[in-house]
Amino acid sequence: MAFTEEMEFGHEDRKRIYEHVERQGAVDPDEVRRRLQIDPGGFRHHVAILKRDGRLDDRDGTLRVTIEAGAEEEYRSDDLEFHIRPARQEDLAGIVGAIRQVAEEKTYIVAESVADEVDHQDALLRYNELEARMFFVATVNDEVVGWVHIHGQELDKLSHTAELTVGVIEEYREHGIGSHLLSRGLEWSGSNGYEKVYNSVPSTNEEAIEFLETHGWEIEAVRADHYKLNGEYVDEVMMALKL
Repeated sequence: MAFTEEMEFGHEDRKRIYEHVERQGAVDPDEVRRRLQIDPGGFRHHVAILKRDGRLDDRDGTLRVTIEAGAEEEYRSDDLEFHIRPARQEDLAGIVGAIRQVAEEKTYIVAESVADEVDHQDALLRYNELEARMFFVATVNDEVVGWVHIHGQELDKLSHTAELTVGVIEEYREHGIGSHLLSRGLEWSGSNGYEKVYNSVPSTNEEAIEFLETHGWEIEAVRADHYKLNGEYVDEVMMALKL
């Protein structure tokens, strides 16, 4: 996923189709064709090539950007059954809700900004020449209860690094869900060319710091008084893990 070369499409209409789908997340093919004003025969031809090349996927009657991310996995802890899988566009509201709930509980500012960005763009996964954004979710009875998010800025000097956030809503902690999510996110990051992942949390979020340290992350730096929470200055703890 980490890349520096410009994406090649071979035809301007093919590029327009891909970019439109990438911006929207999941769209009806007929809507794309009408919006871009491409004749039906040419549109079917270009979509077929984009699917053949692994750029687009057709699922549930909608076009989506293809991001290889593996299959759904099932786990059981005590009497709780949960699943870890690649996120889908339909998970957007559930992911935003879970992130906001965790951020409110433990003051997870970076994750909160991720929720704001995803909610504003109304597109969950991104894969273009400027950025790559991937989510995995943990679900219980098809409800999102946790997430891991990987975001890479595709600039040459930063293309080997990615920001990672992870969280589980309080009701479902102590079942290993966070560890499984983190493992899935790290596995995907490593297989897609990233060499280092990083994350930042307020120093008051001791639970998050301990969780990451337990999984091999190290504190790289501390920015004093970087946040102002409820009128109080709080340090930012910058953490990272080399893959």
